[in-house]
Amino acid sequence: MAAPQAAVKGPGRKRAVVTFWPQYLAISPFYVLFAVFMLGPVLFSLYLAFHKWDGLGPMHYTGLQNFRFLVKDSLFWQSLTNTFAIWFLSTVPMLFLALVLAAMLNASVRFGGFYRVAYFVPNVTSLVAVAIFFGSVFANQVGLINDVLRWLHIPAVGWMTGSFTVKLVIASLITWQWTGYNAIIYLAGMQAIDSELYEAARIDGAGPVQCFRRITIPQLRPIILFTVIMSAIGSMQTFTEPQVLFGSTDATNPDTGGPGHAGLTTVLYLYREAFDFNQYGYGAAIAWALFLVILLFTAINWGMVTRFGRRRAG
Repeated sequence: MAAPQAAVKGPGRKRAVVTFWPQYLAISPFYVLFAVFMLGPVLFSLYLAFHKWDGLGPMHYTGLQNFRFLVKDSLFWQSLTNTFAIWFLSTVPMLFLALVLAAMLNASVRFGGFYRVAYFVPNVTSLVAVAIFFGSVFANQVGLINDVLRWLHIPAVGWMTGSFTVKLVIASLITWQWTGYNAIIYLAGMQAIDSELYEAARIDGAGPVQCFRRITIPQLRPIILFTVIMSAIGSMQTFTEPQVLFGSTDATNPDTGGPGHAGLTTVLYLYREAFDFNQYGYGAAIAWALFLVILLFTAINWGMVTRFGRRRAG
């Protein structure tokens, strides 16, 4: 009997590159653009964080001086506190409303397609236009909200001047823009749940609320985890809303982010230091500090949501 032939070895890595060069060439534009416009600036910002540079003159190596100043910078910590407050005021009601809307859309309501499009429209609307609109609605003197309050004989509220109300306005804008987006994600997850689970629960006497608590929520746990993490990352990078509502720092507007820096987020503070005051090295240091905060915050959110989901499942 003839001995079996030896296994034919596949081409080596170099030979594979030569053989499949058309395929590598086809996917190369993404990696080239990523390296030039994403990876390159990221690495340069890390290099810049250890230097002092005004954008025009020579760079001066300062070591960890930018980070030492960052730790002692009270305005940085205020911006971080504002960012966390806006995240809490926007993310909690946003995800709750999104879950409720998704459950309503999943109940085979009439004109369901129209409602899905209507809820998603805010997400594709220009954020600058939306911020200008919200600024008019919440204006202290001529705002629609205060006009309604006066009509109800309730004292007007200084929405754009109070420390808490400024954060509430920004959080309301974020909630309005992203609730429909998260509702569509939850709706897709609900429609993927096996209908036999609900049928078995109804046979056992479970009502709609029990089915929602015992079946829908546990089955949506990975999707809820995704939305919580993505919402946390997005909220930690809030910039356009306070920038449009309150403008940049100049001679007529010394308080970036509203009166008393009440709406100053960390990314807006980064923008102020880098592009208003030309402190690009310090701005890069703020960016990397924010990256570490987001990384830590995401890990905490992951742990909390996963633990809560396990308890619910148990």
